[in-house]
Amino acid sequence: MPFRFPLAAVLLVRENAETREERALKKIQIELTRTARQVEELDAAMAHAHDAREHALQEPIPSFQLHEYQRQIEEAAEKKKSLLHQLRIQRQELGRQMRIYQGAHRDREMLTGMLKEQREAYDQEQAREQQKQVDDMFMARRRRS
Repeated sequence: MPFRFPLAAVLLVRENAETREERALKKIQIELTRTARQVEELDAAMAHAHDAREHALQEPIPSFQLHEYQRQIEEAAEKKKSLLHQLRIQRQELGRQMRIYQGAHRDREMLTGMLKEQREAYDQEQAREQQKQVDDMFMARRRRS
């Protein structure tokens, strides 16, 4: 009789759930990385605009150009504020998704453990039965002799 795990269908469902939650976790991590990179790019843009404004103050320039530098700095600061808020939300979402994934992983691990235990018990029983057959054959041959 071949080995049959009665919870194979449940294990398959749990494996699929774990895979789905892992994909969702990776997607959030990618979004979080992308947002962090955007914040870094804005920091660089703000520093560049600030340096350009400071350099421009050393020479006589039209006031509209100074206003443009200031507008760029303020615009970047607003966008950075928005991105930082988005980053906080994404970190919270990452923590939530991590807990969901860990639960799915734990559920799958539990069933995988049960599968391994049942497979080992089955293999041991098969080995016992084979040994019993060998012993019976040996005893039958011994009786004939």
